[in-house]
Amino acid sequence: MLALASAFTGGCASIKDHRGYYADATLIASVQPGVDNKQSVEKTLGRPTFTSEFGTPSWYYVATNTSQAPFGRPRTTEQSILKVNFDPAGNVSAVNLTGKEKVVRLSPDGDKTPTLGRERSFFEDLFGNIGAVGAGGGAPQGGVDGGGPNGS
Repeated sequence: MLALASAFTGGCASIKDHRGYYADATLIASVQPGVDNKQSVEKTLGRPTFTSEFGTPSWYYVATNTSQAPFGRPRTTEQSILKVNFDPAGNVSAVNLTGKEKVVRLSPDGDKTPTLGRERSFFEDLFGNIGAVGAGGGAPQGGVDGGGPNGS
């Protein structure tokens, strides 16, 4: 009985996952503002996860650890973001390391996107255009004189 219970609970273990950069505290501490440049940072830390497109030239190294219960959504347990700023000459101007405190949980407003216009029921959406296609209604088609799009 004990073996059967342990087999069932063994399948309920949480799944742990790491995504992104593997941060080494010694390597991060070796990057110094005013001393290093883009080439030395790339040799020390490797290629960044992503780079800034606008504003101050910056490289970002992102690492995330998640944990997922069976049949659940993954939850962030740990996160680190290393931001290396560069001056216009390509030298390191600042190094900032932040963590999970920068993670924002967004909860969408309901299951619908609010839109302008009138509310339509399911059946109005399904059958609303029946008879509307090709209905003349007396309105001229095309140009002002009732001709086609090219006036003919």
